[in-house]
Amino acid sequence: MTTTVGETRPAGPGRQRLHEAAVRLFAEHGVSGTSLQMIADAVGVTKAAVYYHYRTKDELVVGVVAPFIDRVFAVLESAEARRGHRARVETLVDGLVDVVVDARRLYVVAAVDPVIAHLHAAYPRMAELGDRMQQLLAGPGADAERRVAVVLFLSGLVGPIGDPTCRDVPDEELRRMLSDIGRRLLLPRRRPRRVSDPA
Repeated sequence: MTTTVGETRPAGPGRQRLHEAAVRLFAEHGVSGTSLQMIADAVGVTKAAVYYHYRTKDELVVGVVAPFIDRVFAVLESAEARRGHRARVETLVDGLVDVVVDARRLYVVAAVDPVIAHLHAAYPRMAELGDRMQQLLAGPGADAERRVAVVLFLSGLVGPIGDPTCRDVPDEELRRMLSDIGRRLLLPRRRPRRVSDPA
């Protein structure tokens, strides 16, 4: 998202510290409940130092989410390059699960906060990502059941990622579970080949 946010300062450790503090505060207070002053205080800098990196709070929010969006786009493009619907779905499911487990706190904020949902209109790349993922997972000519399964998978990821009852599940085990569930939900089971079936 480096070209859509209107950033005027180079990325660096200072901006990374802002992002980390912002994600922490967004998770605790929501985006609307977090002010630029709160972020500045959490980092130990002045509000002017925040404005050095971002002109508005919306730009800061998009800057925080941008690395996550970029990672998901990379997974999507890798999946789109595969041949065959099954291979595309498997690549997208496994890659998306990796990204959301790695970025647990940020993903929950990005998925459920209404302010970020509102930003989709201002930053179309966010909406484009969701549209392309749904199209790839559903496949051409998808019926209603298939479309519902896709939305259930994409919207359902946030539950086990953010719910306190799943916090004790180790990351690797959570990745395996979510990938397995996604494949079962989105891919038809292969019919076991009988002895009489042609090879």
